[in-house]
Amino acid sequence: MDKVVVSEAAPSNSFSEARLICRVCQKQFSRYTCPRCNTRYCSLECYKRHSLRCTESFMRENVMEELHQIQSNDATKRKMLEILRRVHSEDDMDSDGEDGSMLSEETTQKILSGDELRLEDLSPGEIKKFQRAVATGELSKLIEPWDPWWRKSSAASISLGPSGNQLVKPLDVEHSFSTSESSISEVPAGPENPLPPLQQLSRAEPSPLLSVHLIDVIYSYCFTLRIYNGDWHFDALGAAMVLLTLSSVLGGDSRPETVSEALAACIEQTCSPAFRHAGGFKFGLILVDDAIDLLSLGANAIICLLCDLRRLIQAGEEMLRSENMDKAKRSEGRRKLKGVDRKIYFLMCWVHEQSEEVWSSLAGIVEVEKASLSALELDRGICNMGEGKGASKAKVLVEEV
Repeated sequence: MDKVVVSEAAPSNSFSEARLICRVCQKQFSRYTCPRCNTRYCSLECYKRHSLRCTESFMRENVMEELHQIQSNDATKRKMLEILRRVHSEDDMDSDGEDGSMLSEETTQKILSGDELRLEDLSPGEIKKFQRAVATGELSKLIEPWDPWWRKSSAASISLGPSGNQLVKPLDVEHSFSTSESSISEVPAGPENPLPPLQQLSRAEPSPLLSVHLIDVIYSYCFTLRIYNGDWHFDALGAAMVLLTLSSVLGGDSRPETVSEALAACIEQTCSPAFRHAGGFKFGLILVDDAIDLLSLGANAIICLLCDLRRLIQAGEEMLRSENMDKAKRSEGRRKLKGVDRKIYFLMCWVHEQSEEVWSSLAGIVEVEKASLSALELDRGICNMGEGKGASKAKVLVEEV
């Protein structure tokens, strides 16, 4: 409605050439468009001036969209009721707060009674408090932090059969792996069936770079589970998309040749605007520690990790089957996920055939690279990973605008 359009005289064709004025400074012709809000701007300075408003709007819209898309089940209802009870009890104990409880007594009782609550049911004051709690991260403090399974004592004593499969199978396999409570609290189960030799899967010799590619896969798996607080079951398709966005090996055609190059690519994605909310470079170092822990646990833990990763991809493919989208896009998405599933299965069979010395050696290499990464200085949001004349192609610059 309020766009300023300047038409140039004497058009050279039947369509008049038009140039738009920058919506921020309203002085220069706009050369760029914000991918989030489609605001036209002319320079980096104007982009920065509009970015705060854009970010707040973008976050609010995504939160509202996610709330509308969440399909509640008994497990999520129980979790939400527990959070609300905890919030309410804390509000009763703390009577000095200025704003008091985020939800009114009437709204809280409605939720506790099991009735469905929509955004439209909240008062303007409650909506404002809710949005502020989302923006400040206050709600995240109410969620119990997930303890990664690879840091539990039980992860050090994982036992698999000589063929890499489970020694004991649960009677109700489907129920055991479909409930989020059992999957989150325990070490993921290994393969149900024996793993075949690599010679049965491919006549070609496996790439000598598979150990490097495995670093990318482990890092991306840990990233996804930490982002979803260990529970990817309620949104398997979304978790699969996060995984493929983070992993250049599974999500693209990238083939890193060194551990340094693989970690650089992973941390570059971690520091990208798409995942800036996750914690940036410091979060990346935590994930590198996760990779070291998993490699130190040995082949059985890595096989269980890859098996859990296959379940995630397969569940995402199943969700995609029922997605309301163009048939061709749905078919293409399922084809891609099937290809990723095959990659992970091949990698799992390869891991099973390696000696235990490989993992301790690889963990040591990653630990050395982590020490090098820790020495890097972050200056104004820039993760500098490639200064100096001798920098390799793996050492890149990651800039957060």
